[in-house]
Amino acid sequence: MNCEKLYKTDQTKLLYSSIISFTLLNFAIMMLKSFTARITIILISLQFFNKVVIAQNNIAAEQIVNTEKMYDLHFTPAQRDSMTDQLKTYLQYYRYLHSFNLSNSIPIPQWFDPVLPEMSFNTKQNKIHWNIPENIAVPKDTNDLAFYSILQLSSLIKHKKISSSELTKFFIARLKRFGDTLHCVISLTEDIAMRQAKKADDDLAKGIYKSPLQGIPYGLKDLFAVKETKTTFGTPPYKDQVINEDAFVYTQLENAGAVLVAKLSMGELAMDDIWFGGQTKNPWNLQQGSNGSSAGSASATVAGLVTFAIGTETYGSIVAPSAVCGATGLRPTFGSVARTGAMTLAWTSDRIGPICRSAEDAAIVFAYIHGADSIDRASKTMPFNYTGTVDLLTLKVAYAKNYIDSLPANSSEKNVINTLISAGVKVTPIDFPANLHTNDLLVTIWAAESAAAFDPLTRSGEDEKMVQQWKSRYPNMFRSARFIPAVEYLNVCRLRYLVMQQVFPLLSKYDIIIVPSMADEPMALTCLTGNPCITLPSGFLPDGSPASITFIGGKLYSEAIITAFAKRFQLLTNYQMQHPEMFKK
Repeated sequence: MNCEKLYKTDQTKLLYSSIISFTLLNFAIMMLKSFTARITIILISLQFFNKVVIAQNNIAAEQIVNTEKMYDLHFTPAQRDSMTDQLKTYLQYYRYLHSFNLSNSIPIPQWFDPVLPEMSFNTKQNKIHWNIPENIAVPKDTNDLAFYSILQLSSLIKHKKISSSELTKFFIARLKRFGDTLHCVISLTEDIAMRQAKKADDDLAKGIYKSPLQGIPYGLKDLFAVKETKTTFGTPPYKDQVINEDAFVYTQLENAGAVLVAKLSMGELAMDDIWFGGQTKNPWNLQQGSNGSSAGSASATVAGLVTFAIGTETYGSIVAPSAVCGATGLRPTFGSVARTGAMTLAWTSDRIGPICRSAEDAAIVFAYIHGADSIDRASKTMPFNYTGTVDLLTLKVAYAKNYIDSLPANSSEKNVINTLISAGVKVTPIDFPANLHTNDLLVTIWAAESAAAFDPLTRSGEDEKMVQQWKSRYPNMFRSARFIPAVEYLNVCRLRYLVMQQVFPLLSKYDIIIVPSMADEPMALTCLTGNPCITLPSGFLPDGSPASITFIGGKLYSEAIITAFAKRFQLLTNYQMQHPEMFKK
C-alpha cells in the first residue's frame, strides 16, 4: 500500500468512501432548516475533504523507508525528508500521465540498435534468382498439395496447372477441417483471400509476375493489423478489437502477391500457447501444446493448413514453437523487418520472421518481407544476398560444447554435428558464453517495456479478464513490473550493451554456431545481441515428437548464410520432408 501511494496505482476505496460520505452529507444539509447549522456543516465537510485530498497527495518519510527495501537502497532520515516534496511532484505527474491511456501502438523515441561501432557490413543488394522447377505436376492425391514447397506451388501457378483461386479454396477447406482440432485459427480471412487469389490469377493472365509468392496462401499471427479483420492479440480484453491499418509485413506480402487465408492463434499477448479459444496443439501429438507464442503459425504450417506463416519473437516465440512442432523458423536480425502495425510487447526486442517447412521456403519469405519503413525507426533495410549454396569446406562453424558435450551419444544434437562432419564441415567446439545473467537481463527489459506497452490494461483492471492468471503470466508480470525503477531499467539496458561488447569477439569469429534449440542462455543472449538464428527439425525423439537444432548466425544480417547452410543440412537429412500422419489425409 505504501508503494502504491508513491506510484498512484490504487486508492479507489478511499475515493469511493469519500463519494458516499459526500452524498450523505448533502442529504443531511438539505434536511436542516437552520442556515447557521448548514454553514457549520459545510465548513466541517470542507475541512474533511481537504484532509482526504491531502491524504491522497501525502508522502511520508516512513513510506520511503518501506519502499527502499524493495530496491536495495538506504537513505538517511534527512535525505528522506528532503525527497518528499519531489516525490509529491512526481505523483501529480503520474496522474497527469495516466490520463492519456497511451495505446499499444505509440512507440518510444529511443531506438535500439544492435550494431556495435566495430562492425561493418556489405550494403549492396544483389538480384536473387529463384530456381522454380519446370516439371511439377498436380498430384493424384490433392491432399499432397498441403506439403508442397513454395517453389513447387509457385511452379504450378506460374505454368497454370492450378490457379491461385483453386489453391486458396483447398487451403481454406483444410483450415476449416483441422483448425478446431489444433486450436490454431482465430479467424479465417476468406473474403480477403479470394479477392487476393483472383488478383493473383488476373495478374498472371496479363503477364504480370511479381514473385514466387504470387498466389501462395499463408497465415498471420493474430497480432498484425489488417483492415476488415479483428486483431485479438489472443486475449479476451482485445477479442473484438479492429485496427483500421495494414501492418508493414502484410503489405510486403500483398505486394509480392501472397494470399492471406487466416489469422492464426497466439498465446495471450504473445506468451505461451494458450489463448481465449484454448491451447494450440502440436500436430505430432494432440496431447501436447505447440509452445508459443507463435503457436498457430507453427502448428498450422507443420499440419499443412497454410504454406507458410508469419510469427514474432521477443524471447523464444519463433524458436520454441518451431522446435516443438518441427517447423523451420527464421528469427532474423533485430530490425530486419519493420514492425509497424504489429502489437508491441518490447520495443527493444520484438522481431518478425517466417515459420515454414523448409529453410529455402524461409529464405523466400524473408526476401519479400525484410526491410525498413519510416515509422519503425529501429528497422533497417540490409542486403539479403541469398544464393542457396554455401561452401561447407570454408564455412566457419562452431558448436556450444558446454551445452552439447554432456548430452547422450545418440542425442539429436550430436547426430547433427556428426552429419555435418561427414559432409566435410569442420566443426569447432567452443564454450558458449554463459553465466552472464542474460535471462535476468532480458526478462527485466521485457517486463518493464511490456508493462508500459499495456499500461491501460493493468490500471483499468481489464487484465482480470485474461485467461492465464497464474503468477508467471502477464497480469501479475505487468503489475510487478510497475515497481521496476526507471534508473534500474536504464542500468539493465547499459549492462546489455556491455554484454553485447563482451560476446562480439567470440560470436563474430564464426558463420554458424550450433546450439540446442531450447537452451535458455544462448536464446536469451542472442535476443539481447540481435543475432539471427534458424531453428529446424533434426530427427525424432523416442516418443515420436520432432527433435530440433538451432543454427545461430555469428554475425548480424547473416540470414543468407544461415538459411543456405540450413538448406544444405536439410538436403543431407530430409527430416523436413516428414509430416504428421493425421494431416496427410
